[in-house]
Amino acid sequence: MPLIPEEPQIHESAQGPRATPASGRTAPTPRPVPGPRPAAHPRPGRPGPLRPAPPVQRTPRDVAKPAPSGPAAPAAVAPVAPAPQIQLIPASAEGALDAAEEAVDLLLDSGRAPGDVLVITTGEQHPWAAHELSFGEASYWAQHDAGDDVFYADAAVASRATSRPVVVVAVNGGPGPAAADALSLAHARAGALLIVCGDPQQINSVLDVGL
Repeated sequence: MPLIPEEPQIHESAQGPRATPASGRTAPTPRPVPGPRPAAHPRPGRPGPLRPAPPVQRTPRDVAKPAPSGPAAPAAVAPVAPAPQIQLIPASAEGALDAAEEAVDLLLDSGRAPGDVLVITTGEQHPWAAHELSFGEASYWAQHDAGDDVFYADAAVASRATSRPVVVVAVNGGPGPAAADALSLAHARAGALLIVCGDPQQINSVLDVGL
């Protein structure tokens, strides 16, 4: 009777297939499910693995709001400059120029800069204006453009003068409409204060109608 070779014993520590399927193939040993692994350090000279960037949390302020489909807002309107304060100094036609001179002196004594004051006459020119015009209009208007001193102008040429904070009008005669034209111009040129020296009745009638 032939001897049957003894089957080798398989130790539990031995590696290898634990079961053989019917098809004759060796079943692979089950492996544990891999968990999350830390990112591998990139090797020198090779870029590391690309990972998707984490989602950015946006606040409601970051989300652009659609523009309203309503009618367009009206354009802003520039503010209107306030009207100057008006002061009346009673004086006759003969004394209006002296009253204007006193008003200028009070303005300068109160701290007003000479370049802030423009004086307009309706009749006879102020002596300063007559003197300066004797040297020519170019020299006369150059002093106006310098803006560092009180400037005196006749109503006929005062339209060329620019605005100043204070305008003083001496209603010292002249043709009929001269007072009305001078007051209208002075009101437009005065930034803060308009002083009128002359006959109150005449001045009030002009102010009530023209300003």
